[in-house]
Amino acid sequence: MAETFSLRCYCYLDRMQPQYASFVGTITQGDLPTEGMAALYVEMAPGNEVFRVVDIAVKATEARPGAQIVEREFGMFEVHSPNQAAVIEAGNVVLARLGLRAADRIKPQVVSEQVITRVDPYQAQLINRFRRGNMLVAGETMLVLECAPAAYINYACNEAEKTASIKIVHVSSVGRFGRMWLSGSEAEILTAKNAAIQALENLEGREGS
Repeated sequence: MAETFSLRCYCYLDRMQPQYASFVGTITQGDLPTEGMAALYVEMAPGNEVFRVVDIAVKATEARPGAQIVEREFGMFEVHSPNQAAVIEAGNVVLARLGLRAADRIKPQVVSEQVITRVDPYQAQLINRFRRGNMLVAGETMLVLECAPAAYINYACNEAEKTASIKIVHVSSVGRFGRMWLSGSEAEILTAKNAAIQALENLEGREGS
């Protein structure tokens, strides 16, 4: 299994922040998380392995599945619980059954970052058409951050909210790249950007694509 299975993302969220948990509730098709819960995101290839791995995680612990997604290239799942120990154990059980360690994950890479000040009203309206979080208001500063593998963007977003007073506009964590859109004052957005990048850079892992 270790020769063909690729652990792309493995990231633990110790405490889901209020906005982040609320945003996840608007997109998840599984069990709904709430503020303060711990969560685990795992992304893998081949994608169909996600079904077996989710089965392992939920049978072994009280952690509940919020997402189980297979797209063209990869599979991703999320489990959560108010009990941090249950989420950590779910991850340990999955890794043990696969014969892997957390260090076998791909180290996240920040692919691009953009800070746009004084957002134009027309651009704000375009972004608001697809967002599932807060509305972007004209004149605010917007951060667009992109990373790979995609599922790490959830960790980056949660860490950004811990550090700065921002609004979560949208998060996309499926596919080749993960992206998040945040808005707020210029000072808070710069703080959020630095926190998100630092959080990703602090995660250990192997080099990959």
